[in-house]
Amino acid sequence: MQIETLPAEKQDDATSMTLRMTGIEKSYGAVKALRGVDFELRRGEVMALLGENGAGKSTLVKILAGLVAPDTGQIEINGAVTTIGSTTRSQTLGIACAEQEMSIIGSLTVAENLFIGGVPIAGFWTSARLSAAARPHLDAVGLEHINPSTRAADLSVAERQLVEIARLIANDAKILILDEPTAALSDAEIELVKATVTRLADAGRSIIYVTHRLGEVFEIADRVTVFRGGHSSPAQEISTLTLDSLIEQMIGRKVEDLYPVRTGHSGGSILAVRHIRSNELAHPISLQVREGEILGIAGQLGSGAGSVLRAIAGIDAIESGEIELRGKTLPPAHGLRQAISAQIAYVSSDRKHDGIFADLSVTTNMSAPALRLISPAGLMRHRREQVLACSNADQVAFSQSRLHQRAGQLSGGNQQKVALGKWLGMTPQVLLVHEPTRGVDVGARAEIYRHLRQLADNGMAIIIASSDLEEVHGVADTVITMFRGRQVRTSPSYDITSHQILKDITHPEGAHA
Repeated sequence: MQIETLPAEKQDDATSMTLRMTGIEKSYGAVKALRGVDFELRRGEVMALLGENGAGKSTLVKILAGLVAPDTGQIEINGAVTTIGSTTRSQTLGIACAEQEMSIIGSLTVAENLFIGGVPIAGFWTSARLSAAARPHLDAVGLEHINPSTRAADLSVAERQLVEIARLIANDAKILILDEPTAALSDAEIELVKATVTRLADAGRSIIYVTHRLGEVFEIADRVTVFRGGHSSPAQEISTLTLDSLIEQMIGRKVEDLYPVRTGHSGGSILAVRHIRSNELAHPISLQVREGEILGIAGQLGSGAGSVLRAIAGIDAIESGEIELRGKTLPPAHGLRQAISAQIAYVSSDRKHDGIFADLSVTTNMSAPALRLISPAGLMRHRREQVLACSNADQVAFSQSRLHQRAGQLSGGNQQKVALGKWLGMTPQVLLVHEPTRGVDVGARAEIYRHLRQLADNGMAIIIASSDLEEVHGVADTVITMFRGRQVRTSPSYDITSHQILKDITHPEGAHA
């Protein structure tokens, strides 16, 4: 496949800077988001932009996108000093951004989504002419197999992400900003996006790659810029870094502090799952989790790891098998309400869709699952609500001073704390957490892992399901690996390596391609 390269005059010096930002500062009231930031980007380079949530990455991206203006500092594009100031000006300068929350409109065709900001066809346009114009841009991102007249709603998540990138190219962007482009993708889908990013850089486009998946950085990035507390570090060649040194720069402490120490103490069985099957589980699954234990289920998207949690939580109907809680068998047709009554709590992998009430305050979120405690006889007791919210917030180290904020205004890490903390008021016996740190920066991850371990140490039985194999290996006491809806292995964490987990969840022995 051939990708259109930039004009020769744009590629004459592979080391020249297509973007240079110097002394950039931005404040919001008394809060300094950026403090004298320097940032540069070479032509044809993939620059990873890393840092914890709140470190300043989003503010820098907003300045480049023309959404906010810096208070001070200088911006150069291709050696010429310029100002941005508006989204139109940003696009004119050849800058385009694909946000983490995709903006693809499902009811429109792929071609219509590509040119939704304007049709590059003189005179009247037809669907056929629009599709023809879309074809080269889709080919450039590896979507040769997609018909431009296909409805976007019929695409996979990875294909929609690639359409987002194709739209940037259709707008003739020379500087592409990709914000968490693989956050919701499986390993196979991630490979498609990474391959596309590499091809676009090879064709001369410059890419700012924002991600929390640090493994990807070492596979596709040329250099790395780390933000911390509103400050930027000098850009570093990826070849000079290790994963441990990169994490230490981001969070200010050594990588071994990321995962809490396992206590090794666990009591009797709280939950036993025997040979359950559901629509999403083609093979029977069995597991046991004890008091004080964290059980980790590792698997790619589509492996069935999340389906196990949904079946236990009563969200997915169980077709066969049984679930036993402290020696009592749950009704086969138990639903979410019955699970909550049995003190089984479920934290969804999609916090914005069904993990939090984004438009409501953190206080309301933190108390929502325990309405019976704070509204006896149907009358809301706001003092009780506040006390409960404060208690839950303390358990997940969420600042009480921010309880009045809308949950949707919080960073990803704080939203995840709310999604987790809201269940603690019902004192669950079993806590089910699907993708506990998806889209969460490495510093917030360490806090979430610590909270999960503290809850287990206090006697709770916890099951996490995650596509992040290092997370499962680092947090869980017992590991279950899954592949295409079947259970591959159950092992104590000390008796299995990350390499073996990866092999199990990608192509275990005896699996058919």
